[in-house]
Amino acid sequence: MIATNPEKSSKARELSLRAGIVAPRDPLPLKQRKIKKGTTSFMLIMHVGATFALLPRFWSWEALAAFGVLYWTTVLGVTLGLHRLVAHRSFVAPRWVERILVIMGSLACQSGPIEWVALHRHHHKFSDQPNDHHDAGRGFWWSHSEWMLHDIPALAHSKRLAGDLYADPFFRWLDHWFLLLQIPLGLFLYWFGELNQVHGGGLGLVLWAIPLRLVIVYHVTWLVNSATHTFGYRNFNSPDLSRNCWWVALLSFGEGWHNNHHAYPHSARHGLRWFEFDITWQHIKLLRRLGLARQVRQAKYVQ
Repeated sequence: MIATNPEKSSKARELSLRAGIVAPRDPLPLKQRKIKKGTTSFMLIMHVGATFALLPRFWSWEALAAFGVLYWTTVLGVTLGLHRLVAHRSFVAPRWVERILVIMGSLACQSGPIEWVALHRHHHKFSDQPNDHHDAGRGFWWSHSEWMLHDIPALAHSKRLAGDLYADPFFRWLDHWFLLLQIPLGLFLYWFGELNQVHGGGLGLVLWAIPLRLVIVYHVTWLVNSATHTFGYRNFNSPDLSRNCWWVALLSFGEGWHNNHHAYPHSARHGLRWFEFDITWQHIKLLRRLGLARQVRQAKYVQ
């Protein structure tokens, strides 16, 4: 366990740090200004599909249940699997547990696991600096989602940043074919909806469980890049704009305690104070009790 003691820096130092981070940015290089058609088209299609899902004709309790189960599955896969287990190695789990969690996270369609982990590690190395791919110094909407619609120079360093994953054929395969996971999922949901004559049919279940679920998970994840670098309080004087934001923490299963995370990125526990409820940490504790998580690294807030 890592005992931490928050630095009580002066207000002047805090303001100076913030001023340096949010200093005017140079315009994007010409190579980055072009919008990526593939990513932009995919995001547009998902948002249109999510809008259609909300039409009354597609509503059903079964659709809501499918959305809820897959929201839990996907968000936990990202937070517990891709983030705390794989990107930061904040605990050790059996290979089969790790792979199940990574598949769950890949259902979020936030690129493949190698790219996700490489970009996240890059973000921690250069958080809120001009070469951070979702640099909060460029504004809220850039850090929220606009960054991904442009060329991402950090991807050129993926093999160096995630070499441990490149060495595993499972991760290489999943990094290339992660989108295919939606096909058997969609076929099963359509079959189930038609077989059981669910209101809205199989199409209603598909719309709620894939585009609507993906869009909400996207925005929840993106809020960790944008809102938690804008709103909230700071326990630690980390050299970036990271903040603890309670409502993002609730939506993202604990990722909103972002200043804590940036101060101690290898801690499996993000909510460090008694009121900072961390749903993902509760799952890690359960895995530990079951003997499926060991060498759990944990920071502890000390006043």
